[in-house]
Formats: sequence, C-alpha cells, structure tokens
Amino acid sequence: MNHILTLTNAQIVLDDEVVRGTVRIENGRVADVSSGGTGVTAAEDLDGDYLCPGLVELHTDNLEKHVQPRPKVHWPTSSALLAHDAQVIASGITTVLDAIAVGGTLSDDVRDHLVRESSEAIHTFRAEGLLRADHHLHMRCEVAHKDVLSLFEPFKSDPLVRLVSLMDHTPGQRQFVNLEKLRVYYKGRHQLDDAAFEQMIIDRKEAQALYSDKHRKALVEMAREAGLPIASHDDATLEHVDEAVEMGLTISEFPTSMEAARAANAKGLRTIMGGPNMVRGGSHSGNVSAAELAEAGLLDALSSDYVPASLLHGALLLNAKHGIALPQALATVTRNPAEMVGMDDRGRIAPGKRADLVRFKQLPDGVPAVRRVWREGMRVL
Repeated sequence: MNHILTLTNAQIVLDDEVVRGTVRIENGRVADVSSGGTGVTAAEDLDGDYLCPGLVELHTDNLEKHVQPRPKVHWPTSSALLAHDAQVIASGITTVLDAIAVGGTLSDDVRDHLVRESSEAIHTFRAEGLLRADHHLHMRCEVAHKDVLSLFEPFKSDPLVRLVSLMDHTPGQRQFVNLEKLRVYYKGRHQLDDAAFEQMIIDRKEAQALYSDKHRKALVEMAREAGLPIASHDDATLEHVDEAVEMGLTISEFPTSMEAARAANAKGLRTIMGGPNMVRGGSHSGNVSAAELAEAGLLDALSSDYVPASLLHGALLLNAKHGIALPQALATVTRNPAEMVGMDDRGRIAPGKRADLVRFKQLPDGVPAVRRVWREGMRVL
C-alpha cells in the first residue's frame, strides 16, 4: 500500500534557494517539489514555516552523557539510549553517528566498559524499531590507549560503523595546549584533585610515547580494509595535517588553529567544527572559533558535539551573523556531512531522496523551534 504525504505552504530549503511551495512524498521518498500551493485536500499546511532536510550528525557525545550523567554514575544503557534518541530527534537530527569512545582517557574510565554495551543497545533497538532517528556508529579511537586495537577489532566489519576517528588527548597538545584549561576541565568533569591531575599528565604522556604511533598506523590499516572513512581530530599544526593526508584521511574534525584549518582545506580534507563553538561564539578550550573558519571559507560541516540543539542553531547563525546564504548554511548540517560518510541518499530535498524532513520556525532571538520531524516520510515528532 502506498504511503503518500503532501506538505504545503512551506519555505522549502533547497540546494541553492528557498522556495515557498509544496513537497509530495511517496513511500518514504521525495516524489516532487513544486512552488506554490496544491489542490490536494489532505495536504498538511505548514503555515509558512521552514522545511529543511533532516539534520545529519557525525559526532555527538550525547549518548555518553546520558549513560554517565554524573561522575561515577552509570545510568541503564537502554534508558539512556531512548532519552538520547528523543533529544536528537527533538533537535531535528534524523541521522546520527553516535560517537562511541574506543579507549578512555583515564585508567578507570567508564568508557572502556561501555563500548560494546552501547553498540549492542543501538543494534537491538534499531532491529526492534524503537529508535526514531537513524542511528549509526562513529568509533572514536584513542590512539594512546593500551587496549584500543583489541577494543576496535570487533567493530571493523560492523555495518553500522560509518566513520572512524583517530584521537590523541595527551595533555599539552592538540585540543588542550593550555594545561590550565585542561585542569579546569578534568577537575570539573572527573573530580580530580591536584595530585591526581598531575599524575594523570605523567601517565598519559608515557602512554603516548608507548602506543600512539603504532596504534595510529594499525587503526588506519584496519579502517581501510573495511572501506571506512577516517577522520583526524583536533589538528593543531601543519605537521598534524600532513600526517593525516599521508595516511589517507579525508576529514579534519575540530581543527584547533587557523593554520591547521587552512592546510586541511588546501590539501582536500573536509573540516568539521562544533555547533556549541558556533553558538557560544568561541571554543571552550581557547582554540580557533568556528565563526573564524566560516568567514574564511574553511568550514564544511558542523557537529553538535555535546549539545544536540546546537546543530540547527549553529547553522542558522552562519546565515544570520556571518552572511552565508541559508541553503549553504544548512548544507553544513545536512548535505555536506552526509556526503562525507557516503550517505548520498539523504541531506537534500530532491526527488528520489529520503524524506527525512524538519519543520521549524525561527524565533525573534534567532533560536530555531523544531515543530515537526519526519523520517522516511513518517512523522517521528
């Protein structure tokens, strides 16, 4: 039986323009896009609200926040996943790559115990039709972790894995060159005292010397064999970018300096910056701002990172504050990230594409209010 849905009187965000018109959906795909109204009596009137493609999220730590809402607190994974799913859908995210940490940054990090638990829940809930967003996996591999290879091994052929990133959170480099900002972050998040913080730095630097180089090379080989795109993370220098290019990486996640972002762009790497960085007007780590990259033409995509609502909000700020046309601004959270991981069936409102759609209104202060969400033509919010 055909499932047909007609949405009309919407400001439809297309690839290069915004059109007041109508979208017809058949069996989960966009069948037709036209300007003007419709004679279909059952059409849903969107009252002039915006209609854009469902957002595509490549790197969110939000599931982890629900699993561990406070230090030393482990919330039931099933409950955490359902809450996370509801939050991303309410933010207009219809495709999400849940960023699962493969190797923690502390010796007793709960992440080490949750890699399989989280992924198993996502597999099970997908199969049972319990998730409203389309969930996939992004394996965030901490190259300086002693067990990262064995932790990643079971996932290299997992069909839900769509992206692998190589991380090195060793203090004093990349994201946290400023150790005082790192101190504030770790003492707040992990409740470390000064002695524990100083020991953590010693331990992490020793682990980097022992493992980082060989693990990075091994992970690249494993990901390549599986045909998976690979991202670098927190590139800060020309050397970081050169290393990524030499290894065949295609994405630079969260470059921390303008120098690194320019080099990544020049050498063909696609760049991702944080939505929270854009909304807040700067990096919480003191690094380059997403706005600076956008104005320099160096920003390809945004990620909500740790605040799902920042994805659509950040894209709209690109339009409102930084002069980027709305279709191109929204492409940073729809078409561009989808293309980065080979999901060419979504991210656009065009005939034949998945009918993943978001209806939203922009409030006077610029904040988007998500009013309806459809995934493959079925309303999920």
